Amino acid sequence: MNNQKCEIRKSIGLLKLQNEARRDDMSTVILAKLEAHPLFSRAQVVALYYPLPDEVDTAGFVERWSQKKKILLPSVTSNFEITLRMYKPGGLVKGAFGIEEPTGIPVTDYDSIDLIVVPGVAFDKKGNRLGRGKGMYDKLLKNIKAPKLGICFPYQLLNEVPGEPHDIPMDEVITIE
Repeated sequence: MNNQKCEIRKSIGLLKLQNEARRDDMSTVILAKLEAHPLFSRAQVVALYYPLPDEVDTAGFVERWSQKKKILLPSVTSNFEITLRMYKPGGLVKGAFGIEEPTGIPVTDYDSIDLIVVPGVAFDKKGNRLGRGKGMYDKLLKNIKAPKLGICFPYQLLNEVPGEPHDIPMDEVITIE
């Protein structure tokens, strides 16, 4: 199964390179769909993410919506676990993987989260998610009862993604249809 996951990660990496010029336009369309989603509209506390170069670019989205909603972003601890922290404009530093991370207060009241938006290397139509292989998001997601929305570029939505018993599926995956 790990070979299959490695192959998927490799092929998605090649597709990312082929679609680099369209990243901003695709991100705009996907984030407009997220904005229009009833779960997002109703949510007051939203866990989002700050993007890596191969993910839907949420940077401007996080900034814009932090004026209207409580936005939480992941921060990676030294033992490779994700903690969520309050986002405040201008309060980001480079974290463990070169990802911009918040310096705000850690949030441990996971029941206060209304929605979590999750990146991935690939998803399938059943909501299964392939991450980067460390299981960090799955450890976090098992503690969050809120709806889980995956967002991805169309080439990241596959017919099937191999899963493990500990994997936490998304309730829905948003992309460009």
